[in-house]
Amino acid sequence: MDRQIPFKVRRFQSAAPYYAAGRPAYSLRLIRRLVQFSGLECHHRVMDLGCGPAPLAIALAPFAGAVTAVDPEPEVLRLAAANAAEANVEITFVEASSYDLEPQFGEFWLVAIGRAFHWMDRADTLQRLDKLIEPHGSIAFCHSRHSDLPDNAWRAAYDEIINRYAADDADRARRKSPGWPRDESVLLDSAFCRLERISAIEQRWTPIERFVDRAFSMSSTTPRKLGTAAKGMAQEMRAALAPFATEGIIIEVVESEALIASRPESG
Repeated sequence: MDRQIPFKVRRFQSAAPYYAAGRPAYSLRLIRRLVQFSGLECHHRVMDLGCGPAPLAIALAPFAGAVTAVDPEPEVLRLAAANAAEANVEITFVEASSYDLEPQFGEFWLVAIGRAFHWMDRADTLQRLDKLIEPHGSIAFCHSRHSDLPDNAWRAAYDEIINRYAADDADRARRKSPGWPRDESVLLDSAFCRLERISAIEQRWTPIERFVDRAFSMSSTTPRKLGTAAKGMAQEMRAALAPFATEGIIIEVVESEALIASRPESG
């Protein structure tokens, strides 16, 4: 089983407008806990690697001295810069990928990676980050997930549609196969082998249309990838989720999570 997904330029180009609206936002409680847990202070530098529309960079900017957000997709970076301006935070945006990480980026106390590590050559990325992260710094891998709770009963209908429309995506099949190494296994074989996890669980009220945006933000079901089938998927999604909604709103329970990896000598 291959341990990496081939790098594809502009994979998320058509997903960019849907990402910020559709993906579950990271809990502000998680961000505050991450800042405290990582020891991030106002003089430290932060990198958001694979930043997308920069939710992590924007959330961490008030707690850091400087933030650099890195992504290979120019359309994503354009939207990220607009989001940062709206939030009134200063962020340096760099069009690059994990394969471009070199010492000239400088040193960072914290590198945040949200929903992007699986697209990278994970072992190579960790080796590169080992040269960029300060001795007592760390990496935070941020995700969101939906636990098996009654409020998340909509998830089966949502997943069925995504799985059907993404059935021919070989990269997705590889990532979800039993032989795909988990991030924890890759990290335990790296310099950043001290692992700890923090999370925050919240009940949220989400319009059905945001779930359509969420589907279009996935690499396997972007509008560009689906082509003429995109309209049909959106219609199916709205119809399938309608029974779970009240006046067009679905309750979902979201767990925002950060897996924090540091070097053993960091204490």
